Amino acid sequence: MSQKHNILLGVTGSIAAYKAAELVRLMKKRAWLVSVVMTPAATRFVGELTFQTLSQNPVLVDEFERKEAWDPAHVSLADIADVFVIAPCTANVIAKLAHGLADDALTSTALACKAPMIIAPAMNENMWLNPATRDNLRIIKSRGAIIVNPERGQLACGWVGEGRLAPIDKIMSAIERALRLKKK
Repeated sequence: MSQKHNILLGVTGSIAAYKAAELVRLMKKRAWLVSVVMTPAATRFVGELTFQTLSQNPVLVDEFERKEAWDPAHVSLADIADVFVIAPCTANVIAKLAHGLADDALTSTALACKAPMIIAPAMNENMWLNPATRDNLRIIKSRGAIIVNPERGQLACGWVGEGRLAPIDKIMSAIERALRLKKK
């Protein structure tokens, strides 16, 4: 059985959000503790109940939702995380992370989190190759974020190009590497 790691998974508003459910399943198979924070846009693609059921934990979407605990959920989740992985991560959230914006539960949690951050982008090829996105990725990478680059392939928009979420096994490998590095 694996060591009990606390993994925080951020899910953003991308059609690839359904693939994040498989990430949770694989993390739970390793006996990791998984908490999920979603942007409101992500809930348009996959429901909170899916992640709550798979993670066996409440899902944070609204940072102002009243909970029974007194502590702000986005801060308490950030404090216990061994790794914070955002998969899929949209161009919008990448921009927010690069510029320190915290206007939803996910970006507020990211700003409060000191754990290693892994970003797995997913978007249309033009968005992926846009100079603004490239600059924002450089900024977050310079701050220590690990980027799991998207692949070239069939995109949800009907195009074939770069921007498809990296394979789940590559994202899992990045998480395992980050956990090993954090342990040292």
